[in-house]
Amino acid sequence: MTIIVDYGLGNLASVENMVRKAGGDCTISSSPEEVASASRLILPGVGHFAKGMEQLRQRGLQEALDQAVLRDGKPILGICLGMQLMARSSEEGHATGLGWFKADVVRFVQERMAGAKVPHMGWSEVTVKKDHPVLPMDGLEERFYFVHAYHMVCEEPSDVLALCEHGYPFVCAVARRNIVGVQFHPEKSHRFGMALMERFIQWQPA
Repeated sequence: MTIIVDYGLGNLASVENMVRKAGGDCTISSSPEEVASASRLILPGVGHFAKGMEQLRQRGLQEALDQAVLRDGKPILGICLGMQLMARSSEEGHATGLGWFKADVVRFVQERMAGAKVPHMGWSEVTVKKDHPVLPMDGLEERFYFVHAYHMVCEEPSDVLALCEHGYPFVCAVARRNIVGVQFHPEKSHRFGMALMERFIQWQPA
């Protein structure tokens, strides 16, 4: 059973629909007990970083996520804000993130955008930097739908799963052990998102 974590932010119904289309069994839950005992997790999200962390903490979900992900090694997919919350901090507010990655979230640097608009919105190709069961380095074109004004900057290059170009290259996917995060929206990315979700629900981290 995949638990889609409900902390008050995110396009939950669309994520649920995509998981079911991909052949997965899932439920939306804000219960810390259900999150802690899930077989796998999806942490979606659309909105403000500090507000997201506030909601996770108020609902007792940070401790449940830490238990499931860090202690029990359950596979988790972070989507958009859900990926950003896995970092240490963000320029979007002053909240401390989950800290699962040695990374911080910054706003697109306007001086480097070369005419590209912020927020980054629409379809973009991604370049996979390391092979991974959820996003393999198979040489095939991968295109996903993005809507965001902030992106993650990783301290450790080994955490970077994929890059995208919008004004300049930025990290659009990260992976470490049982944790994967994507800045784009698989639930809005048609066949590309469907394939990624199918791989995630079948993934068994070592």
